[in-house]
Amino acid sequence: MTAVSDPPEGADEDGGWEERRLCGDESCIGVIGPDGRCKECGRPAEGAAPQPAPAPAVRERPEAPEPAPVAEEAASSADPASDDDWDRRRLCSDDSCIGVIGPDGRCKECGRPAEG
Repeated sequence: MTAVSDPPEGADEDGGWEERRLCGDESCIGVIGPDGRCKECGRPAEGAAPQPAPAPAVRERPEAPEPAPVAEEAASSADPASDDDWDRRRLCSDDSCIGVIGPDGRCKECGRPAEG
C-alpha cells in the first residue's frame, strides 16, 4: 500500500490553494516551492508573489435609447430581388461544407461541382 505524504507546511484545510505561486513558465504545470524554485521544472521564481486581482467594480448599464421608428418608405424600398435570390440558392452537396453553388456550377466555398 502506498503511503500518503503529509500536507506541506503552512497548508490549511483546503490544501493551501490560496497561497500557492505558479511557475512563471507558461508551459509548466509546477508551483514554486519554499526554496523559491519550481517543484516541477526547477525554474527560479520571478518577482514577488502575485496578488489576486481585485474584483471588478459593478457598474450599472446605461439605459438603451428607444429605437427610431422605421419609416414606411424605407421599409418598402428594400430590394425585393434579394429575397428571391435567397429562395433560389443551391447549397453545396457536401454536408460538411457551408458553401452555395455559384453561377459557374461549383461551390463558392470548397469548389466541388454541383450534383444533379
